[in-house]
Amino acid sequence: MKHISDGDVHTIIQKANAIRRSVIEMLLEAGSGHTAGPLGMADIFALLYFHVLRHRPEDPEWPARDRLILSNGHICPVLYAAMAHAGYFSVSELKSLRKFGSRLQGHPHREWLPGIETSSGPLGSGLSQAVGMALSERMDRGVASDKYFYVIMGDGEMNAGQVWEAMMQAGKERLSNIIVIIDRNNIQIDGFTWDVMPLEPLFEKWESFNWHVQEVDGHNVQAMNEAIGEAQSAYGQPSVIIAHTVPGKGVEEFERDFSWHGKPPNAEEGKRALEELRTLGGKIINE
Repeated sequence: MKHISDGDVHTIIQKANAIRRSVIEMLLEAGSGHTAGPLGMADIFALLYFHVLRHRPEDPEWPARDRLILSNGHICPVLYAAMAHAGYFSVSELKSLRKFGSRLQGHPHREWLPGIETSSGPLGSGLSQAVGMALSERMDRGVASDKYFYVIMGDGEMNAGQVWEAMMQAGKERLSNIIVIIDRNNIQIDGFTWDVMPLEPLFEKWESFNWHVQEVDGHNVQAMNEAIGEAQSAYGQPSVIIAHTVPGKGVEEFERDFSWHGKPPNAEEGKRALEELRTLGGKIINE
């Protein structure tokens, strides 16, 4: 686990706030897209791209890089924003989101944007992709790999049976370099997860598939970093971190409201959101 100082935490929180502002600006420009999930996952993406991942923005195909697989591809605005702020491409390109011919499609397209590991759209496939990658890495190297495969998943996509098949396979193969982070925000496009398809006891379900399981506040940077460190140290098991997040985090008007799962703010809503995030940014800087 990489040590994280108080200064590092402060920087990551600032980065997360900048990512949130970029997400709102992107959605306003596009006039379509998802709001709640990208805002809720900004802290985790900031931690990954600015502290955890072994990667080189100037060399996106660096063979020794860790892999980040975004299974719930509809939250890609937060992925694009994190990548841009990390230096993969210009922040100004973010405003091309969902436009014709843009590299920043409504779901990530691997062949169009260096640094994207998989194309995603159909929910439930990311973990299967990661299992294939990890098995391929094992076959190529013939030994245990020090490369990590981080899979970002939504809780709603766990309705898909393919997820559970991949969970079984990863547990059976003891793929300890797979680390799943579940965005446990309790919402999906049709409502709250407990109404659409209850998932609990989620911890025990993953554990029964031979996974190392942790539950963490997804907005606590220090706790998330420690959980990732523990996951990296798990012996002979893949790991999952159930990260409890607030959908729409950072904009009170959007928080915990499932109706923001799949819609963008209008001009007035976006203006209010950006002002709230600017105010929050000032508080962070002055603390």
